[in-house]
Amino acid sequence: MKNKTLKKLIYGLAASVVSLALFSFKTIYPDGPGSPADSSFRIKTVIVDAGHGNWHPTGTGGYFSKGADGTYSHERDVTLAVAKKLQIAIENQLTDVKAVLTRKTDDDVAWQDRARIANANKGDLFISLHCNSLGDRHIREVVGHRHHKPIFHTVSVPDRSGRGVLILVYGTWRTKEEENAIKHNQVEEDAEVNQEAMDTNDPTTMILINQFKAKFRKQSIRLANLINDEFTQTDGRPSDGIREQGIYVLCHSAMPTVLVEMGYINNPQDEDYLNSDKGQNEIVASIVRAIQKYKDEVEQVSK
Repeated sequence: MKNKTLKKLIYGLAASVVSLALFSFKTIYPDGPGSPADSSFRIKTVIVDAGHGNWHPTGTGGYFSKGADGTYSHERDVTLAVAKKLQIAIENQLTDVKAVLTRKTDDDVAWQDRARIANANKGDLFISLHCNSLGDRHIREVVGHRHHKPIFHTVSVPDRSGRGVLILVYGTWRTKEEENAIKHNQVEEDAEVNQEAMDTNDPTTMILINQFKAKFRKQSIRLANLINDEFTQTDGRPSDGIREQGIYVLCHSAMPTVLVEMGYINNPQDEDYLNSDKGQNEIVASIVRAIQKYKDEVEQVSK
């Protein structure tokens, strides 16, 4: 006999399945925590993830990624500076919302630990901050002639043409990792759900997990759209849009998640912007406005 609480949740969530195909990502949330149908839900905790950090040994002989570099600055420093400002702004401007940093110092934090921090703190949103960069372009140059034929040499030239923001959500091909995170951090947190009901080979459990997956994906895309709109429409910044990517830390966090590429650190104009108080304050203000709009949407029924 399967747990009655789990079945009750499933029946409530399943009622929204048919309606999912009828609405855009911007207007529909599956029933459950964080949906307009749940009048008790509140955004209480936002996880702020400062991407990368200083290299240091992992204990297994490897190193964490230090991130991208500009002419005079480093991604790891910019993301930490913006993350700390964002934490303060969220807690000052959003009522009863706590912001939790995954990295508070220069030292890097493994992606597994970032996701663990997010899940352990019961985050309602996960926002990862990064700086973008383009790789070198490879150009063939004529360096001489032999027997009346040109001799070519390939050189690498920095590509500084990238400008503006890019918002990423996790790719749908990483579903197994997401299912596992949801199982441990959403479904299992109901103390009444017994071990029999938590068998992932059981269709009952998988229905519930799939409903959470659908909800989190749509909410991630909605939040990404809101952030992108603030950057482009309020700040007038160029944008590469919203894309999906197989990012470990996003798919292992059991909540709506987005990764914000705040600018191209190897572009001189963007680098100056990312390192300026004006630029950092604008980035923070845009993200906070987006969170506020998202918060208003998912809490609208209870107002």
